[in-house]
Amino acid sequence: MKRARARVLVTGGAGFLGSHLCDRLIADGNDVICVDNFFTGTKDNIAHLLGHPRFELLRHDVTFPLYVEVDEIYNLACPASPVHYQNDPVQTTKTSVHGAINMLGLAKRLRARIFQASTSEVYGDPDQHPQSEDYRGNVNPIGPRACYDEGKRCAETLFFDYHRQHGVDIRVARIFNTYGPRMHPNDGRVVSNFIVQALRNAPITIQGDGRQTRSFCYVDDLIDAIVRLMQAPEGTTGPVNLGNPGEFTIRELADQVIGLTGSRSELVYRPLPVDDPMQRCPDITRARTLLGWEPRVPLREGLERTIRYFATLLAEAEPG
Repeated sequence: MKRARARVLVTGGAGFLGSHLCDRLIADGNDVICVDNFFTGTKDNIAHLLGHPRFELLRHDVTFPLYVEVDEIYNLACPASPVHYQNDPVQTTKTSVHGAINMLGLAKRLRARIFQASTSEVYGDPDQHPQSEDYRGNVNPIGPRACYDEGKRCAETLFFDYHRQHGVDIRVARIFNTYGPRMHPNDGRVVSNFIVQALRNAPITIQGDGRQTRSFCYVDDLIDAIVRLMQAPEGTTGPVNLGNPGEFTIRELADQVIGLTGSRSELVYRPLPVDDPMQRCPDITRARTLLGWEPRVPLREGLERTIRYFATLLAEAEPG
């Protein structure tokens, strides 16, 4: 049975994930209100939607209340890379905590279903591998990454308390490393870093010895999982890990990027940042069981698509 058109709010909608989510929601026939303060998001990501009759853009910071009438809320607003979230750590914490309070208050008033984009960072530098949702994490609450890690952990607390205390219909996803077109070229995340450096034939900087592992999920797969979680039967609160269980070392990623770009880049090793996790890999049993979901795009294919995006972006930024 075809789902009725919904009025949907996407906070952080001009960001990497948010803009792809807006695309999917519009394609599914919904009316979308995209909210962003453009701290890390950009109008370029949603420029193709600006003339669409079912798309509306609002410049707004979620640390302040928002008054709109919607059926569903996707709360994605928050800087998600260390370079950006450590730039103003107090504001990062406010975005996670005050933003959650404001969006949950809106959902409570409207009796709207609300999705929270949480993160694998709630697991910190894990001593359980792979990480399942019942693992409580190993986070340094006073470290330089804590503004993001603890902000997201507090947001999860708020979501479940609003659910228990006020009956708010919540969905919480813990999102693992995601990559693809529209990543910010200077966000400091490993996939965008390596690709931009390789396309410029600049040294590829590996933090640590390159043996630390990550699991990379292509953005289309991730967006599909988010929508499935939001459409799951009532009571499917989560948290649900969303990511790719395929695990690669950082050195393996660098070698793949060099091979796919034909780059002349050399590898350069730098000290590992404070509290940078050595292993990060999701147990997605819950996502498979509850959502019938698992990622489909292999790393090589996803990297090829992402490299094409960055090659075009760099060509436009550096003519000649």
